[in-house]
Formats: sequence, C-alpha cells, structure tokens
Amino acid sequence: MAVRKGIAKPIGSLTQMGTVRLGKRTEGRSPAISEFVPIAGLDDLVFGGWDIFEDDCYEAAVTAGVLEKQQLEQIKGELSAIKPWPAVFDRQYVKRLDGPNVKKGRSKKDLAEQVIDDIRKFKAAHGLDRLVMVWCGSTEVFMTESAAHQSVAAFEKALESSDPSIPSSMIYAYAAIKEGIPYANAAPNLSADIPALLELGQETGSPLAGKDLKTGQTLIKTIIAPGLKARLIGVEGWYSTNILGNRDGEVLDDPESFKTKEESKKSVLDYILQPNLYPDLYQDLCHVVRINYYPPRGDNKEGWDNIDLVGWLGYKMQLKINFLCRDSILAAPIVLDVALFLDLAKRAGLSGIQEWLSFYFKSPMHAPGLYPEHDLFIQLMKLKNTLRYMRGEELITHLGREYYD
Repeated sequence: MAVRKGIAKPIGSLTQMGTVRLGKRTEGRSPAISEFVPIAGLDDLVFGGWDIFEDDCYEAAVTAGVLEKQQLEQIKGELSAIKPWPAVFDRQYVKRLDGPNVKKGRSKKDLAEQVIDDIRKFKAAHGLDRLVMVWCGSTEVFMTESAAHQSVAAFEKALESSDPSIPSSMIYAYAAIKEGIPYANAAPNLSADIPALLELGQETGSPLAGKDLKTGQTLIKTIIAPGLKARLIGVEGWYSTNILGNRDGEVLDDPESFKTKEESKKSVLDYILQPNLYPDLYQDLCHVVRINYYPPRGDNKEGWDNIDLVGWLGYKMQLKINFLCRDSILAAPIVLDVALFLDLAKRAGLSGIQEWLSFYFKSPMHAPGLYPEHDLFIQLMKLKNTLRYMRGEELITHLGREYYD
C-alpha cells in the first residue's frame, strides 16, 4: 500500500525491481520483469485474511511495531478497512499463542468449509477474478506424514473425524487447493507438502510453493555456502544462533515448534555442500542452530554465524558474520513476489509444485525422488529461465562459447 502510494520503494522485490537478461550479452536486452511477463499490477491487489486477534490491520501493525507510526498514518485508512475473519486455530499445534477470534465447528471438515465460504464471499464482495493464498501463520509443532496424508480420500475422511494429524495450516491449504487457488506455505511446518494435497493440486490446477521463507540467517547461508563450496574450502563447523523478540520468537520458544524450524534451517548446508561427494571437505561438519526468544529485540532479529574453515594443507581459518536484520522487512517483499508469481503460474497453466520458486524458501518443495536445490544462484537462474521459457525466449546457460567461436 505504501509502495503503490509512492511513499516508499519496493526494495527486495524481484517482481517490482528485478530485470531479466534476454539473448546474448551483446544485445543489451534486460527488461524489467514486470514488463517482460504479465504480472498483476499493485493497483489490482486486494488483501484479506484470518487472525486469532480481532485487531484490524492498522491496529495490528501498530502493536507489532515494525513500521514507524508516521509511515503507518499515511496508509491508515486502507489498513483499518482490512478486518480479519475468525481463524482456524488449535493450541495443540501452536502452544505459545492464544486469541479470541477463532472459528468453532463440528469437525475439521466443517472448519475447512467455513474457510472456503470466507474465500468465496471475499471474492464476490470485491469482484475479484483470481485469488492466491499465502500461509503466514506461526510455526506449528513438528509433524511427519501419516496414513491420513496419503490420498485425497484418506485426507477428507480424516477431516470429517477431526484427525489430530491435520493441523490448522493443512485446513487452510485444503480449502485453497480445493478451490483451485494457488497456495504457498511461508512457514516450515508440514502443510501442502503431503501426497493428498499434491494430488488435489493436480486435480484442481493449483500451483503450490513452499516452504519457510528464506529471509535472514538462512538467506546468508545460501549466499556464503555456495561460494565456499565453489572454491572447495573445507568447513569443519557452522554455529548459528539467533535472537528475536517478536511473536515468531515467542512461538519458537516452544521446543516442538523449534524442532520444525530447526529441521528446515539445518537441511540447507547438507544439500549445498554435498558431503557424500566431498567427504574430505564436509563429511564431519558440525552444524548447530539455536534460536533464543529475547523480547527487547522485537522484530529486529540478530543472527550470528561462526564458521570454522579448512584451507590449503589443512590450515584452519574462521569466518564470522553478524546480521542485524528486520524479520518482517525481509519477509514482506518475498510474500508479494510469491503471490504474484503464483498468480502468473496459474494463468500460465502450471499446476502442482513450482520448483522455480525455490529461490524464496529455506526448505523448497520438490518432486519425489529429487533432492532440493538450495544454492541461491542456481535457484535464481532457474526462476529467470522459467520466465524466459514462458515467453518463448532462449534459455541462458552462461556457456558463452558464441562470443569466441
């Protein structure tokens, strides 16, 4: 809203500020992504959603304290008009939160139908052509696939019996996918990445993306680790710790929710460094991840990394990184990009897992039998090549022999 009013720049958003090279380097063709592919304009966006608290978006933003009051006042009217619908919520899955604005239903199937009804009413009330859902809820407790997750029929039966293996996020995912709406999971918990909802996505044509937005410390890991691997510099240890004081930090103070986040954050290095291929360099890597809830810090997260390196002839070195970042400020442009790209995917006839959007996620969804691609630079190449593919442009491999033959 601030961006479309011209109050601020959309820094961090690929859809709003990024370019894509076309053809040879000598051609000088690098249009803005927003001009190259038919991405929806910011003026065409309408926002709606659910929350366990009754505050409208302006009140919620003031409470969160992320944006300065002076900036919020300039968009107070638009924010105040967005009032959350009662949410699907169960403290069994997020133990450190509670709120009054919660749906009641006979079963989880009933709750899913209430969410679908909210979606349909929202679409009709605003005269919308298309919708996208992005789960930005709190990290749920760690879960693994069960029998209820293996097929659409089993999942719907489990909804009717209010099976505990279906958390709140899956109810939202089911509702969106059932309606053929693109769905993204911005949190690390199990959600649309189960066989039942992947099957449903293929049936309804829903593009799917996730999971866990790559914002702070893990973003830095996916920048630094590929560089170390490219130069074949050994890594003995990588110690990562975070302090944050927002609601996310409070939720992650619960060991079961932290387990979900830990699994997402720790997998990155294993896939980038490939210790099975480079055992002398990475097989004995000690990778430790810590998150500490520290209320005085608020949304201004701080991440420390201590990296113990091994160089030529086995000589030890160290790299230390201290990233003082703002969690929501880094997440906002990603949510925007993912929503716009998923809408584009839907219009392009792409359904199911959208691996080309792995650029935005810590734990990217991928086809069974494949390992996820975590290297940020390969992910960006994949994303831009997908855009070139959509528009019938030549894919870029960076071989470059044509300049010298």
